[in-house]
Amino acid sequence: MGHKSGFVNIIGNPNVGKSTLMNAMVGEKLSIITSKMQTTRHRIKGIVNGEDFQIVYSDTPGILKPAYKLQEAMLKSVDTALIDADVLLYVTDVAETMEKNEDYLEKLKRAEVPVLILLNKIDLSDQPKVMALIEQWKVLVPQAEIIPISAKEKFHLDYVFARILANLPEGPAYFPKDELTDRNERFFAQEIIREKVLLFYEKEIPYSVEVEVEYFKEEERMLRIGAVIHVARETQKGIIIGRAGKSLKKVGSSARADMEEFFGKQVFLEIFVKVTKEWRDKENLLRNFGYEQQ
Repeated sequence: MGHKSGFVNIIGNPNVGKSTLMNAMVGEKLSIITSKMQTTRHRIKGIVNGEDFQIVYSDTPGILKPAYKLQEAMLKSVDTALIDADVLLYVTDVAETMEKNEDYLEKLKRAEVPVLILLNKIDLSDQPKVMALIEQWKVLVPQAEIIPISAKEKFHLDYVFARILANLPEGPAYFPKDELTDRNERFFAQEIIREKVLLFYEKEIPYSVEVEVEYFKEEERMLRIGAVIHVARETQKGIIIGRAGKSLKKVGSSARADMEEFFGKQVFLEIFVKVTKEWRDKENLLRNFGYEQQ
């Protein structure tokens, strides 16, 4: 058998475990994970190489009904993932209702590539319920293979990998064999900071924030990183900074620790906060933030 390669795209509704699955399959933390919706905004590729294969996993934002241009851009990446996949992984979980986003399920039924429906979080359920859900999914998407998993506990992921490999077409590698992702270091610095905002702030604040790395300077023993947290309103700036700057300091300290682990170097991190009004609805700003690259 020759060399196999292909794009394995992960789609599904918010909070079903797509990013947890992506990180587990790649073996690295590439996608940020929180319990909040819309954690993943960009399409992120993770590359797994073997001697006779290359799997390009692609994590995508959760399927939603867009309320502003940022969400429209996020949804475009999901639509693209449906088109350019060699294998589709549709992630659902034991709590999700099957009627959610029926239009995307219709697209899934019409897919011309192999579809694996991954029933996630089975560690939070019992066997009778899981078996009943498997049978319901078989009726709903007859051409798909239904696989019960726990991405968090890494249960059944070896089998998922084997089924992906079996369904991959033969072909040359798309990326150099030593590459882990198509994203650069600046992107991961931004995502680490945004993850802290998602974790440390409540209500609308995380959804009104975008992070931009203004400089990324690599020295022999240190990385010097300067970042801006963009917020949509003046009141949000005060919340991000906090009393006497304590909230922003907490974000910076936690982000720096994660960056040092991720990059394997000491990090000097500066974070500023800037009001960029209505950035979520301005196409030029969204392009500047990288959303045109979906």
